[in-house]
Amino acid sequence: MSRAQLDKQPTDVASMFDGVARRYDLMNDIAALGQVGMWRDRMVDALDLHEGDAVLDLAGGTGTSATAIAKAGARVVAADFSLGMMREGRRRGAPVPFVGADAQRLPFADDTFDASVISFGLRNVQDPRRGLAEMTRVVRPGGRVVVCEFSRPTWSAFRVLYERYLLRAIPVAASAVTDEASPYEYLAESILDWPDQEELSEWFHDVGLEQVEHRNLSGGIVALHRGRVADASVLES
Repeated sequence: MSRAQLDKQPTDVASMFDGVARRYDLMNDIAALGQVGMWRDRMVDALDLHEGDAVLDLAGGTGTSATAIAKAGARVVAADFSLGMMREGRRRGAPVPFVGADAQRLPFADDTFDASVISFGLRNVQDPRRGLAEMTRVVRPGGRVVVCEFSRPTWSAFRVLYERYLLRAIPVAASAVTDEASPYEYLAESILDWPDQEELSEWFHDVGLEQVEHRNLSGGIVALHRGRVADASVLES
């Protein structure tokens, strides 16, 4: 099975996720030591949903996050560029529609959604700033943009142990669960290569989002970032 490199060529990333689709969610739960469900619950809270809200779940994978959002009363579209992940989601019966989409060129009109979210996927986009700008474009003024992503542990002593865990333990654990550990070597490297909480917050400001805030989960292993789409009439005035 091929693994993507840190230049994140879209075809390489999509092919890699196609290959791990069947075991991806299980491996995530193991690698995260059972915390994925808690992170997902906090992500749904951050969306600040109202009944019937239209939500884009980008990099929706097998639909686990989209299913949680739908259970909270929203109308969800799960979009991904890995056909293998979406096929696996359909096979499992995820109760949401799936749409093939490139995060850098979303096939949706401006202001289509009340909120957009991406969970553990923005770092796999070749140009993540462009992906964030696209997530903002398709959300109506006043709507929410949420990113749930691995981040930088806030305690320096723990950070050293965490980085060693990523590079050594995750590929070993993957070997016990899957036939191929190399995609998980990429995932560990991509986490270490990802910007910290403050830099990602700056990206939110750069694409024009307002009321930008972030919340650390599990000591900063994961961070939730949220911003609101500005009202164009206010900006023009």
